[in-house]
Amino acid sequence: MSVWEKSSTARVVPAARPRKLSKVPFVELADGRLQGVVSSGSDIGRVYVSSIAAGSYAYSCSTNNNRPCGGARGSFCNHIRALVGEAVLQYGGERVGRCLKVEVSDGELDAQSLTLAMTSTRPGSDDASAAAQVFSRFLRHLAYLELAATTGPLPEMQWFPTARAVAA
Repeated sequence: MSVWEKSSTARVVPAARPRKLSKVPFVELADGRLQGVVSSGSDIGRVYVSSIAAGSYAYSCSTNNNRPCGGARGSFCNHIRALVGEAVLQYGGERVGRCLKVEVSDGELDAQSLTLAMTSTRPGSDDASAAAQVFSRFLRHLAYLELAATTGPLPEMQWFPTARAVAA
């Protein structure tokens, strides 16, 4: 483990397996959902914000301009399926299944078995109210990529306590 990982106050969880970021550049397990940003296969300037709610598996998929996905009518679209696949690569099937409250009776928890278990319950669509927050977090992550490499503190990260801070 690097010095940064040892002194960090946030737990660093390594990816389960390496993944390519071109199709699904952003995926997270947060706010009781699997959510992320998926690139469009047909338009380089378009991305989709997709999510699946834990337990109910209610799904949502819309463009970055808040237009609904044409493929998410009655079942998971290809964007949501890609999101599940990349989440399994990033976090591992067990963690994704646990977060989404998916129970698979037999075999390994992979993207296909998780998707099959969720779609077999015939989940309904969810509103796209979380899409703006997810897309905003994605853009914030992209902004960090544009910063020059530095070992100095970042002003917007000042609210993190130092590793050796003592509460008074």
